[in-house]
Amino acid sequence: MAKCIRFSFVDDLPAIVEDGLFMRAVVGDSLSVGVVKFVANKGAAIPAKPHAHGEEASLQIEGGCRVSLGDTVADGNQAVELDSGNLMLMPAQQPHYGVNRFSDRGICLRLNVVTPPRREFGEKGRETSYYPVQETSR
Repeated sequence: MAKCIRFSFVDDLPAIVEDGLFMRAVVGDSLSVGVVKFVANKGAAIPAKPHAHGEEASLQIEGGCRVSLGDTVADGNQAVELDSGNLMLMPAQQPHYGVNRFSDRGICLRLNVVTPPRREFGEKGRETSYYPVQETSR
């Protein structure tokens, strides 16, 4: 029997970077949903990490973000500014990276939906919290 999957982007997000980045991912059959919450305390120091994946819809919930296109941080040719309440559609396999802006509460919170599901998030029912910064911090 099919069942719905429920998760909160407010409560109990696992820490990826202590006092800096919190995240949770859920994987379905044809998409993945990830919520990322940067906290200014240590989140402002997390370096931008270019990456690419399937088509992405990104909803900025709190704070803001500047998303640049390109394979490296140095060659971002085009940028999109996201403010709270803005939604961005990113083409599939487009290398990109973001630089966060924090709200008065020191938060930058975004919800990302990607299709097909991001491989780094694991499999349906066996998800893992992952953010590209982990590749440089290991």
